[in-house]
Amino acid sequence: MCRRLIIGSEGQLGTELSRFLSNKYDSDSIILTDIREESKSELIYHKLDAINYKELELIVKRYDIEEIYHLAAILSAKGEENPKMTWDLNMTSLFNVLELAKNKIVKKVFWPSSISVFGNTSPKNNTNQFCVMEPDTIYGISKLSGERWCEYYNIKYGTDIRSLRFPGIISYNTLPGGGTTDYAVEIFYSYIRKENYKCFLKKDTLLPMLFIDDAIESIDKIMTVNRNKLSIKSSYNLSGFSVSPDMISNILIEKDPSFIVSFKPDFRQDIADSWPNSINDDHAKKDWGWVAKFDLDKTVNSMVKNLKIKI
Repeated sequence: MCRRLIIGSEGQLGTELSRFLSNKYDSDSIILTDIREESKSELIYHKLDAINYKELELIVKRYDIEEIYHLAAILSAKGEENPKMTWDLNMTSLFNVLELAKNKIVKKVFWPSSISVFGNTSPKNNTNQFCVMEPDTIYGISKLSGERWCEYYNIKYGTDIRSLRFPGIISYNTLPGGGTTDYAVEIFYSYIRKENYKCFLKKDTLLPMLFIDDAIESIDKIMTVNRNKLSIKSSYNLSGFSVSPDMISNILIEKDPSFIVSFKPDFRQDIADSWPNSINDDHAKKDWGWVAKFDLDKTVNSMVKNLKIKI
């Protein structure tokens, strides 16, 4: 039985991934870890400081882990509040996992990168897999550095590290944790609660997004495809659809004309302005058959439907 470890299981992505994997595989084969004291899941859970290699290695050996999904990170907006801490957590925790792979203690690793690796000098539209990358945030710097290290380990040591450059992720089960695209989740909560929403980005700020179901499917697809099909040894561009705050708000206002959205950009606007408007993910489509299933309309309808049930 292949045992899989999720690091950062209580976050936006980890919550959904743990549910997906436990439905696909034996639930006893999924081990969850996070910095929090307890888990919302009923799966096997351990509190873990991902920076502590000894703690991580102990859990990996105890459960004979073969695959790691390393999701723990400080995100873009939160990262700017404490750059040193962001670098330490994002990079040290990654090195810990890379060393486990290098030493053949684990066989396969998934690590998420981000469109934050791009910067103001990158092309804005249909941003290619290979282009200038000069990120403006510590989160983006850590992700770009992580990509280079993943590729280095894959080539130098023959490890099997797989990665995707995620755009903003829209989900209804767990709130995001301090990213620049968080508005695309928050706005739905305000809509369902019949509250006015004040957006922290300009209304016409166009950014790539991905619905959570597509995000989870993309992880599953890249982790199950034959390794020989993966031409990218660092991190694959990934795209769902591009959207701006007013595009979402207009759809919601059409559903309920009493819903009011105002716009007051803060420091996150500069971060958003440095990111692409749209992403070219042709390499993912060609190498492992990636196709997003959710467009904007389907995403909005799913968010409204599921949040009505949740709230």
